[in-house]
Amino acid sequence: MDLKLKPEGTYAFDAVSLGEIMLRLDPGEGRIRTARSFRAWEGGGEYNVVRGLRKCFGLKTAVITAFADNEVGRLMEDFICQGGVDTSLIKWMKTDGIGRVCRNGINFTERGFGIRGAVGCSDRANTAISKATAKDFDFDYIFGTLGVRWLHTGGIYAALSEEASETVVEAIKTAKKYGTVVSYDLNYRPSMWSAIGGKEKAQQVNREIAKYVDVMIGNEEDFTACLGFEVEGNDANLKELNLEGYRKMLNEAVKVYPNWKVVATTLRTVRTATVNDWKAMCYADGEIYMSKSYDGLEIMDRVGGGDSFASGLVYGLMTTGDPETAVNYGAAHGALAMTTPGDTSMASKKEVEAIMGGAGARVQR
Repeated sequence: MDLKLKPEGTYAFDAVSLGEIMLRLDPGEGRIRTARSFRAWEGGGEYNVVRGLRKCFGLKTAVITAFADNEVGRLMEDFICQGGVDTSLIKWMKTDGIGRVCRNGINFTERGFGIRGAVGCSDRANTAISKATAKDFDFDYIFGTLGVRWLHTGGIYAALSEEASETVVEAIKTAKKYGTVVSYDLNYRPSMWSAIGGKEKAQQVNREIAKYVDVMIGNEEDFTACLGFEVEGNDANLKELNLEGYRKMLNEAVKVYPNWKVVATTLRTVRTATVNDWKAMCYADGEIYMSKSYDGLEIMDRVGGGDSFASGLVYGLMTTGDPETAVNYGAAHGALAMTTPGDTSMASKKEVEAIMGGAGARVQR
């Protein structure tokens, strides 16, 4: 496995993400349907990864996105600044007073508890980033003049609109031209594809994107729905992944996409909304590397756990080049992220490495 990262002195950013960032409104321990107050956060599948790389792991990161230029957009910018992520690549788009031209996305999310699962209700039609095109971003400047070691994007953004999927392809093609490593999280959401062609459209879009990806992230459902690969002999309820079936599927997949250097996924068994078994695996050079298992992991807020896994994985690959170490960074970071509220990680690198080393939950004084 050789990811061929850009050498020191040739880049302005360690990593950038491309995708939508929404305002998350969180009713805390209550329900969306009965809430009278909400706590505001920022969050987005692609953004959460570079936010973790900056806030937890200390890398220099930026976000490529677009906001409607109004007070909500400026609130989002303020959240991003608090996370330490560079905002200079944001496209600000003019809008009217009611959002007909473009708007900023809102995501209502309740955490779930026990037998009651987490619930998300998004309001994201006609958002600025879904209307933005590749021409709204100077990718040659970003990846060529400034220089970027790693680009992360994903299937949530690609599903937003025809313009979004075309922008993903243009961005990753340009990134590859300038030697930037590309990771992509398939992140299949049936509700996002249902009105624009369903699985057939998802496969059309993601098969084109997959041609340019170095590190592919996705579970067995993602690979089947987005790329058409099946895992043979898998448990019907997806409670336990058949590793040999998964290995066989990936061996076939890398024949179709020889550009893939690493494939990774989280493995989650949901006992209740607040207790999960959690681990992850990484595939590289025909070998499968398993992380430490976190059985009976108590969850405060599961949203963003997979994104924090991705940021830990990326950090491990960038700094060690070792897939086994990287998957353990990812699993530990994802586990810690789910013990705090909000989409984004509140963990420190020291905490992640302590968990990787077997530290317990004793009080620290």
